[in-house]
Amino acid sequence: MKILEAKFVRGFINMAQEGYEEGWHERNGGNLSYRLTPHEVDSISDRLFQHGEWTDINASVPTLAGEYFLVTGSGKYFRNIPVDPEETLCIIELDETGTKYRIRWGLVEGGRPTSELPTHLLNHAIKKRVSNNTHRIIYHAHCTNIIALSFLLPLKDEVFTRELWESMTECPVVFPEGIGVVPWMVPGGREIGIETSKLMETYNAVIWSHHGIFCSGDTYDGTFGLMHTIEKSAEILMKILAVSDRKLNTITPDDFRQLAKDFGVTLNERFLYEKKGTTFKELYGI
Repeated sequence: MKILEAKFVRGFINMAQEGYEEGWHERNGGNLSYRLTPHEVDSISDRLFQHGEWTDINASVPTLAGEYFLVTGSGKYFRNIPVDPEETLCIIELDETGTKYRIRWGLVEGGRPTSELPTHLLNHAIKKRVSNNTHRIIYHAHCTNIIALSFLLPLKDEVFTRELWESMTECPVVFPEGIGVVPWMVPGGREIGIETSKLMETYNAVIWSHHGIFCSGDTYDGTFGLMHTIEKSAEILMKILAVSDRKLNTITPDDFRQLAKDFGVTLNERFLYEKKGTTFKELYGI
């Protein structure tokens, strides 16, 4: 099969285009990776480069040894992915130790995988384990309203989860496990990858303060939909903050419990605390 005709490649390109059209990928911002199934690798094996130089990942992911990933390239623009995927994307193979990779397809004009490859692979390893091998997508984007909120709200999982849940009824159904928050760190290195992967043990979405958000999922639609839902809820909350210092109406902890019962989801009681204050200033000093 021609690589660009493979369903998993076409889905990848479509998701990248949708993210760009949402305004989440200025310049070369953001990155996306997909872990191939063995069947998908077999279907394109005769189209892969047979030789490539092994390069250190700067992380160790032994549970991903020998696996293949479709990844955006470092410095590549999402807006160009639909136009020239062979120049902006690559398929990489991990070695038998899970410490090195080599390019097997793509980046035909040179380059390397996303600079945040260590974070992607560390999180793929976690999600492969905790999802029983169903999660295959890690997506990072610079969502405007999520970034703005990280300058206003305390950088705590319970605060972001509760406020985003309250801002749109669908949120606790879409991400009932909540959302994690990493304080500002230099992106692209092993350290931020480790901190993110710790939170990915529990959550499918993690905010990088003043930077963006990471989401994990088992399908392109599900992963994109998770990020889209979180960003829309953040937009609603930003509009509330812009016009008022308090909410006249809101969704209460008991409302959430009833919602969870009716929709068959489990909500962490840690996020259903009684708030001490009625205004945003009383609650958070804003």
